[in-house]
Amino acid sequence: MRNLRAALVLALLLTVGVVATGCGGGSSSSASAPTGPATVASAPSAPTTTSPQGGTGGSNGTGALTAEAQATATGDVPDNQVFLTFANRSAGYSMKYPQGWAQAGGGRRVTIQDKNNLVRITVETAGAPSLGGVSNAMKRLQASTSSLRYDPPTVVSLKGKRAIKVVYSTESAPNPVTGKRVKLIVDRYYVTGVRKVAVVDLGTPVGVDNVDAYRLMIESFRWR
Repeated sequence: MRNLRAALVLALLLTVGVVATGCGGGSSSSASAPTGPATVASAPSAPTTTSPQGGTGGSNGTGALTAEAQATATGDVPDNQVFLTFANRSAGYSMKYPQGWAQAGGGRRVTIQDKNNLVRITVETAGAPSLGGVSNAMKRLQASTSSLRYDPPTVVSLKGKRAIKVVYSTESAPNPVTGKRVKLIVDRYYVTGVRKVAVVDLGTPVGVDNVDAYRLMIESFRWR
């Protein structure tokens, strides 16, 4: 009997040891939470405006220039004005502009201005525009800009290179104090590159003479 009790005690001790060992192993290991697939955020691509082949070169996002009624009137560009070259490497062109005029924007849409002397260059992915396509674009602009008036587009030569020109006018919103509006006369040029078109708007308030300065600017336009 004494030997039987000893055997039972020994068996009980062995069982307790095994259980204790199993519990100890479970507590020493940490469980990892399941990991889902990694997500890589891509930077948004720059928006690209596209015009139909042989189309408008101004149907998507190239709105009409308008003056600001509260902007101080700007005089004529002087004959001794110094011009600098603006090189837009991302859009692939260069053009001269008057020193001291402020630049804004970048890439495919840039503005250069001095008060209500306004210049805007918009580059669109497009084929060569036609006179009919430009005329249709101006009709759409007129529908969205009630003050817009325009002359029929014409083909012009810029230093021997073909371009399309259309002259239009717009009026600003009334000045909140005086009620006066500023009328802007805009020379718009469509300059064709390789699978792209630059829409160049050169705006001048009525009574200001920028003819020579603006001719120099548009004739200096170069695709790079």
